[in-house]
Amino acid sequence: MLLGLLKEGPKHGYQIKKEIKEILSLFVGLDLKSIYYPLGVLEKKGLVKKSTTRSGRHPIRYVYELTPKGQFRFQALLNKSLLDFKRPQFSLDLSLYFLNYIKPEISRRRLQARMLILKNLSKNLKDTMVSLKNKKSASLIRILEHNLQMVDSEYKFLTNLIKTL
Repeated sequence: MLLGLLKEGPKHGYQIKKEIKEILSLFVGLDLKSIYYPLGVLEKKGLVKKSTTRSGRHPIRYVYELTPKGQFRFQALLNKSLLDFKRPQFSLDLSLYFLNYIKPEISRRRLQARMLILKNLSKNLKDTMVSLKNKKSASLIRILEHNLQMVDSEYKFLTNLIKTL
């Protein structure tokens, strides 16, 4: 992730942390407390280099950028991740396993409540996609489309499941 953010161009640590918090954490599920340690590790491995800048009276800032070795490593990781398939895990799966321990009428109500949440999530994803289309955020739109299809698929599954309870 850090290599990918630096692929876009040199950035200072606060800028990287802000992008992770405001954009990537929405779908990666990652909240880094400090990015300076992993950036230091990447620097020791020769994947990024650090330089300093100063603007006016502002304190010195460290700016990180990819090295040629870092660019090569990023491409390798990106290519590998496109072919790496791990089963998505949903919090619902464990509940489905033990569903027979809940009275059917309670199960139906809970699952219908979940469907309402999914419906709201679907609307929010669609609204966000519309707002981003004007900003030409193709990468984020792809991620939102993927998430929207997964939400819609779970909604359809629950619709059929409730009929069988």
